[in-house]
Amino acid sequence: MDTLTEAVIAGAPPEELARADVPPDYVAAHLRIEDTGMFAGVEDKDVRKSLRVGRVPMPELAPDEVLVAVMASSINYNSVWSAMFEPLPTFGFLKRYGREGGWARRHDQPYHVVGSDCAGVVVRVGSGVRRWRIGDHVLVGCIQVDDQEPATHADGMISAGQRAWGFETNFGALAHYAVARASQLMPKPGHLTWEEAASVMLTATTSYRMLISDKGARMKLGDIVLIWGATGGLGAFAVQLVKNAGGIPVGVVGSAEKAALLRRLGCDVVINRADVGIGGAATPEETVEQGKRLGRLIRKEVGEDPHIAFDYIGRATFGISVFVVRRGGTVVTCGSSSGFQHSYDNRYLWMNSKRIVGSHAANMQEQTETNRLFALGRLTPVLSAVYPLTEAAEAARLVQLNRHTGKVGVRCLAPREGLGVTDPELRARIGAERLNPLRPPG
Repeated sequence: MDTLTEAVIAGAPPEELARADVPPDYVAAHLRIEDTGMFAGVEDKDVRKSLRVGRVPMPELAPDEVLVAVMASSINYNSVWSAMFEPLPTFGFLKRYGREGGWARRHDQPYHVVGSDCAGVVVRVGSGVRRWRIGDHVLVGCIQVDDQEPATHADGMISAGQRAWGFETNFGALAHYAVARASQLMPKPGHLTWEEAASVMLTATTSYRMLISDKGARMKLGDIVLIWGATGGLGAFAVQLVKNAGGIPVGVVGSAEKAALLRRLGCDVVINRADVGIGGAATPEETVEQGKRLGRLIRKEVGEDPHIAFDYIGRATFGISVFVVRRGGTVVTCGSSSGFQHSYDNRYLWMNSKRIVGSHAANMQEQTETNRLFALGRLTPVLSAVYPLTEAAEAARLVQLNRHTGKVGVRCLAPREGLGVTDPELRARIGAERLNPLRPPG
């Protein structure tokens, strides 16, 4: 093991981290360009076959970048899509980025280190970095933006230069080290462990923008919010955000086991779609009938139709979402895990003055506001399992098959779970059970 890695694991002070040499290569979960055709004609695109764990070269650091020793990361759907090479191999993203020239050229490699969530320790800073120092404990936001593009200064998510870190860029978080721009960093909440902190930012900030931000549904006190997939990473944070904002979450899940977990999260109304025949492939007529059943059930529980439908499921649910929200209601979407091509009856949209809002990730201010809620203990992680980096492909497979709840964490340099807490008093006040509502006891 190299001296820098040893120093990080030992919790060495900043001056010792600065003295240690940066290794020439490091361990990372990565894809190889020669594998991009491996799933042609294959029905089960098993990501365990494509996501490799091995050594890759250490990249040079740009002036506005930091090198982070990754203590922990987590699995997001973008890493699963990357490893399936769907809808397109990510090497196309890297090649286009590399054509910008300069420091961007480094990203165009025959390997792609994936991963978009990170908690770790800053071990090097570029010559242009002002606000961060070696030894800082940080989270890395999942979006890189071009601060020289005018649109960025209105909203980073509408700028043409924004990219999903570790998906549309290289040197991501499922590794011992990661390269990020200084403008992506936030302080790690001191009461969270490395693996808890590494599991929150991409999904929680996406949910924040969808629901709370003025760029999303603009939820208000008393709003009834229909949340599909309410024990998933996005959905479980949506439940917490709605509760914190004074709304009424109506969560939909697909099994009795997930329904029990959703009640532990404190969701006001819990609906098991398997019990009422909601979701899945349906004709337009069947979609309307499913919407009517769901609407009757929600009105029975809360007396009204939902103001907002929180939908990242896509094809299987979108038509129902459009139908079931009230007059003047909003469907907000950030993805399509069941398929990108949506079908819905437009009459229910235009004749009832409903809105569809597209939402993608979160800008830095939204990320910072979300991180503040974690630091205050108002939001809590939703980890359900943690794997070592050597088993990153198994962790990704769990998510690929939708056999998980909440978030699946990955330990990178953290030698065991439970490390990284610098504010034990706040952790004790919140309570371990509340911090880990989706994890099995023991």
